[in-house]
Amino acid sequence: MKVTEYFEKANGQTLISFEVLPPLKGGSMQAIFDTLDPLMEFKPPFIDVTYHREEFIYKMRSSGYYEKTAIRKRPGTVGICAAIMHRYGVDAVPHLICGGFTKEDTENALIDLNFLNINNVLALRGDARKFDGKFVAEEHGHAYAIDLVKQIAEMNEGKYLDSNIEKGAKSDFCIGIAGYPEKHFEAPNMDADMEFTKAKIDAGADYIVTQMFFDNQKYFDYVDKCRANGINVPIVPGLKPMTKKYQLNALPRIFHIDLPDDLVRGIRDAKDAEARRQVGIEWCIQQSKELKAAGAPCLHYYTMGDSKTIQQIAEAVY
Repeated sequence: MKVTEYFEKANGQTLISFEVLPPLKGGSMQAIFDTLDPLMEFKPPFIDVTYHREEFIYKMRSSGYYEKTAIRKRPGTVGICAAIMHRYGVDAVPHLICGGFTKEDTENALIDLNFLNINNVLALRGDARKFDGKFVAEEHGHAYAIDLVKQIAEMNEGKYLDSNIEKGAKSDFCIGIAGYPEKHFEAPNMDADMEFTKAKIDAGADYIVTQMFFDNQKYFDYVDKCRANGINVPIVPGLKPMTKKYQLNALPRIFHIDLPDDLVRGIRDAKDAEARRQVGIEWCIQQSKELKAAGAPCLHYYTMGDSKTIQQIAEAVY
């Protein structure tokens, strides 16, 4: 079933969903199951599976030349989605990114997903590689998420890259995109960010999942601004509990977000690691309750492999 159909069937009730990371190359599928098994009691209708492009490091060889070596590869998103659907009987939402994919790679991935009856995708540009100053598209690939959305929407109409295929089998993907309550860091301002988001909706996107945020007012303002700009699709808040002190600096640096003063003080003043964890959990619980009371269509939790923390939050909210 499509993600948007779950929202329609919920009749205003707030659903719950989770997002998992594929294991690093050489890792086991059991790691995914270990994360999800404790969370299935909350009956999520769908699970997101991220995709991460490879990273590169440069190692100096004895000859004095540098060798480019791929690291941090997380393969298997399509296979993991199929395994999740088989084990739990819930829908899986694979993330598709522009980085590292040609248009043909994308089309082949979409064909595989369609054959597996995976009807939902989250279309993202993806991040720049660690040693690139900015995002660099793959040769013959997409540079922007809107172009990825357009390719998926065209396949839904039976249009393929091969010009010899006049009219192919139509897919039926529900397309999600990312939203940024504090704007995408590359957008010059929020008005421009709105224009980019509206263009993706007009191109065929069906719903939005937001970047993490820690101040609910930013989400409420974002929803209001979307509605004022004619963006009327469901907007799902993305949530991640802050549980470690180093995240006070890491999360704003990586995700370009602001942290509320009360949360920062609470984490800083906590006496030990467990106390900091509980501060973060309680903050996320209160965020979740307020969002649920406000009628958010779904609370989407970024698990990062920490099912114990997410389980504690979900038990307090659902």
